[in-house]
Parts: sequence; C-alpha cells; structure tokens
Amino acid sequence: MEKWLRNFFLFLSNNRMITRLAKKYGFRLGASRFVAGKNLEETITVIKELNKKGLSVTLDFLGEFVESEAEARERVNQSIKTIEAIRHEKLDAQLSVKLTSMGLDISEDLVLENMRRILRIAKWNDVFVTIDMEDYSRYEKTINIFKQLRSESDHIGTVLQAYLYRAKQDLQALHDYAPHLRLVKGAYKESVDVAYPNKKDVDEQLKKLIKIHLLNGHYTAVASHDNKIIEYTKKFVKEHDIPVEQFEFQMLYGIRPEYHEKLKDEGYKMRVYVPYGTDWFGYFMRRLAERPANLQFLIKGMFK
Repeated sequence: MEKWLRNFFLFLSNNRMITRLAKKYGFRLGASRFVAGKNLEETITVIKELNKKGLSVTLDFLGEFVESEAEARERVNQSIKTIEAIRHEKLDAQLSVKLTSMGLDISEDLVLENMRRILRIAKWNDVFVTIDMEDYSRYEKTINIFKQLRSESDHIGTVLQAYLYRAKQDLQALHDYAPHLRLVKGAYKESVDVAYPNKKDVDEQLKKLIKIHLLNGHYTAVASHDNKIIEYTKKFVKEHDIPVEQFEFQMLYGIRPEYHEKLKDEGYKMRVYVPYGTDWFGYFMRRLAERPANLQFLIKGMFK
C-alpha cells in the first residue's frame, strides 16, 4: 500500500494540469504544514522565528514548470528579491533554485544567463546559492551547468542524490571543483535502470557519499530525516576529527521540527529547507511520497 501511495503522489507531482488547478485553491489542502508562506513577506516572519531558535535556513521560491523566457525571468527577479531581502533583513539564510524554474526546458543558454545574473547579485550580497537536483531526465544538464557556474563563482553549490547508481562517480568527478554539496537520498520516481529500488542500497550509498566528501575536505550538507543516517554522520565526524564548520544537517520545514532544535542544541549547524509561494503542489506531493503517513495532514486540511 505504501509503495502504491508513493507512486501515486509522484505521478501527481509531475502533472502540470493538476498543478495549475491546485494554485487556485491555495493552502486549503494542508500544504501550509510544509510551505512557509504564499509570499516572501509572510515567509520572512517564519525565517526570523527559526533564526531566533538558532536555526539556519535555505529559501526556495516554489515553481518548476516554466514555459516561456518571460516566465523564467520573472522567477529570476523573485530570486533576486529573495537574496536582497536576506541581506536587508539580516537573515541567516541562503537560496535554493531549480534550473527548470530558470528555463532549463527552454534553453541551456537561457539558464546560464539567468543564473549568472542571480550569482552576481548573490556575490554582492554575500548569499550562497544551491542548485536543487531534479529528475534524471534533467540530471546531466544540471551537473554540466553547475560545473560551468562553479568555475566562475564561489557562491554556488548543488545536490547529489544517493539513489542514483552514478552518484559516487559524479561525486569523484566533482572533486576538483571543491564543491559545497547537499547529499540526499532522492525524491523523484526513477527507473531501476538508473536508480536503486531498495532503501537499504540507497542508505548505504548515502553513507559512502558522506564519508568520501567529508574526507576530501569539502563542505557537506547531510540532508536527511533518517536517524540512522544522522547518527552515522555524528559518529563518523567524531572518529575522524572533522570540524563542525565543515558540515551541517538539513531538514525540511514542517518535518520533525522538534529534531531540528535537538541537533542545534547538540552543537551542530542545522539548516531548514523553507519553501514558499503559491506553486506548491509538486513539492507537496513529493513530501507525501517520501512519507505517506503525512497524508493524515492532507486529510485534516481538507476537512477544516
């Protein structure tokens, strides 16, 4: 049943027609548990509260399906507005972006133009930017664009997904770029031709990625809600005398919030992935797919 639900939610997350319809109904279906606000102003209030608790943030303006250059540039403008707000409001925050929102499905040249504009503003405001990783059909393009941009800027990082067979190979290929990487299990539905189907194999690969990247001396964001992965990381950094300045834990807004503060209180840097915006549906469905038990919050939202 859980596998069926996961596949169902992932199917919904990629359905453009349903995504458009969902925008009309706002947060009525319970998305506010996972999405901090409909606009930047609402979200800044949430970030300030998280910062007061000693929690860092990475901000994501939601939206993946971009069908025109004009729409992509609107997303760029919103990203720039976010960067400037981070500096102006003195927030402990970074920015996360999806290349599809920058026009990846339209033109790679458009993406590079848009990302260079964002990174110029990020440098001026000293705000770090992470390129989120999306589904496998866009994976190779994302890696290549990251390499190009990383050769031009120190204010950019990206994500590797442990469920992909090639993740370890890509980690090693990125070594010379000294990359800041967010290491995750992966949340998209992928073919067994490219991704491990079993959780055990994904977990073991994630541990290997964490180990290699830390020993290579690069900054590592361990993005997981899995106690076993978190405890593995704690034990590993202690055994190898890896300084706390070289890594951080990351978790999603609205998921296990009590554990966010626990990690912070233990002396670890803890960053919360905070999405905002009205284009919430695809993101929300992937959160349900990751943990179908989250469906109870959706049902409660529908009856309120």
